Amino acid sequence: MTEIKHFMTESPHAIGHDQTLKLAHDRMQQYDIRHLPVLDGGVLVGVISERDIALSGAVSKAEQELSVEEVMSAEAYSVAPADDLLSVTAHMAQHKHGCAVVMSHNKVVGVFTTTDALQLLSGLLREAGRVPALQTALDKLAKHGKVAP
Repeated sequence: MTEIKHFMTESPHAIGHDQTLKLAHDRMQQYDIRHLPVLDGGVLVGVISERDIALSGAVSKAEQELSVEEVMSAEAYSVAPADDLLSVTAHMAQHKHGCAVVMSHNKVVGVFTTTDALQLLSGLLREAGRVPALQTALDKLAKHGKVAP
């Protein structure tokens, strides 16, 4: 039950590498998302995030002329649906990835983002009072300065 497929957003929106930055920005706003897998002929070639767009310094006029490929992160972190949640989240934290693109048979089937991870964490913390073992683990982490008490 700790496979990433149980926690990912299924059938995520994606964008073509040759599309405009403006289209990527508009799509993110329309669907209230922060990451888009970038495809070239159905093949994952990168990820573009709201942060990538903001850091590009693109203003609305230039934004229409820049392509997604010029701004995207070309090294997308991808995982398989059966990959373990713990290993995916640990890798995301260590390498500061904002998302993991979930791939099956060379097709994008999902996205797992830091927002997904935080929603999962908040649910676990709500349950902590009802699950003594989890509360004990959180207390130990707090004692060692890994989480706030």
